[in-house]
Amino acid sequence: MAISAVIFDIGNVLIRWQPELYYDALIGEERRRAMFDAVDLHAMNEGLDAGEPFRKQVYDCAEAHPEFAAEIRHWHDNWTSLAAPAIDGSVSILMALRDAGVPVFFLSNIGMGPFEQGLEVYPFLREYDRAYISGEMKAVKPHEDIYRMVEEDCGLAPSTLLFADDREDNIATAAARGWQTHVFKHPEGWQDCLLKHGVLQAPVI
Repeated sequence: MAISAVIFDIGNVLIRWQPELYYDALIGEERRRAMFDAVDLHAMNEGLDAGEPFRKQVYDCAEAHPEFAAEIRHWHDNWTSLAAPAIDGSVSILMALRDAGVPVFFLSNIGMGPFEQGLEVYPFLREYDRAYISGEMKAVKPHEDIYRMVEEDCGLAPSTLLFADDREDNIATAAARGWQTHVFKHPEGWQDCLLKHGVLQAPVI
């Protein structure tokens, strides 16, 4: 079946999201490990994904863990360095799809505050037809609600949606709803998938 829209996850598809690497460079691996063992920073971030206020969520966590307070506040104050760099091959694919007039959606677990910070640094985050941002929707992957909300909003048949995400659990829910899917490992594999589906007519990377 022909593809009506291509859907990109953002973290680890368009922008690297590995905050541990940022903290390794900032404070060294040993202290980073101690901090992540003492503080569930990924749980804090899941709150952001679900719509918790960006600065308050991070600063409350910092206040609760004074031994790491300065480092934790980087999650807010320097978020665009945590979420870096852009994955250039994926950005090239995104822009090629836009140039070809292919409808492009984003579907990402990300808070609105982080997304808005990202817009200031990554212009390609404005290159979409529809953006489904978990922090705004108050629903997160891999729970089924967010996929249903996408379907209801765009009005397209699930089988005509082609979705790339780096997490297999996120992909599994989409596939169970009848979406076409791709587990993202690297831009070249994503390009091959798009070529196979006839969405891209020629390689761009």
